[in-house]
Amino acid sequence: MRLNHTRQKLAQGGTVFGSGLQVYRSPEIARTFAAAGFDYVFIDMEHGAFDLETVADMIAASHASAITPIVRVGELLYSLVARLLDAGADGIILPRVEDPRVLEEALRWMRFPPLGKRGFGVNATMVDYVPASMSEIIEHANRSVLAVVQFETATALERADELLSVPGLDIVMVGPADLSVSLGVPGEFDNPKLVAAVDRLIDQCRRHNVVPGIQTRSVAMAAFWAERGMRFVGAAAEHAFLLEKSREAVKQLHAAITPPIPRML
Repeated sequence: MRLNHTRQKLAQGGTVFGSGLQVYRSPEIARTFAAAGFDYVFIDMEHGAFDLETVADMIAASHASAITPIVRVGELLYSLVARLLDAGADGIILPRVEDPRVLEEALRWMRFPPLGKRGFGVNATMVDYVPASMSEIIEHANRSVLAVVQFETATALERADELLSVPGLDIVMVGPADLSVSLGVPGEFDNPKLVAAVDRLIDQCRRHNVVPGIQTRSVAMAAFWAERGMRFVGAAAEHAFLLEKSREAVKQLHAAITPPIPRML
């Protein structure tokens, strides 16, 4: 059965880097990110327009290229979480969570009994056709899955200790865009108010033995937070990288043109 390499790296104290799949409906991008050296892909079903079958193809491509597929659901529903795990997702990101009781229930959807309440519908494709008993599959799946919750509001920050105390939580992922709006500094990602709030959350995560993480909008922003202690770090998304590199290429091409020599009349 497959190993969750991102989970292993985090368990060893390392920092993992990923990028988002949010716009382009192509499983090949996951393979590209794997070749580039990212640890995980963040497949977005909250702000992305992907359907379940597209995401299942992205997950399969991720597994084939040894990059960890982690999916953000659009809302907290058992039917979404369970079907994505059955499709092979190695982790689930829960958005907009502020209530510890809601978080506790959602986390239980990610694991089989006795740790949770996920229904058993595993078939041979989900374990790469490896012969295994139900007990072995349950133990492996419960150990491997990554449970991620997003902190996106001032309310979530105020309740951080309660949320971080919920059993089964592996990673907190800050959503800086919504958090900046909630803190009254929309889009000011280097605002001291936002930076101080996230720094405090990093310290709280460490005290609760939860991995601190963040999804950022650029490589520079990702590096900034990795240096400050974030260990699950998302850098932009496929559409941002394509536009950034395309602009860079066009600029270089225009710079290569030799200015025409004026003709004497």
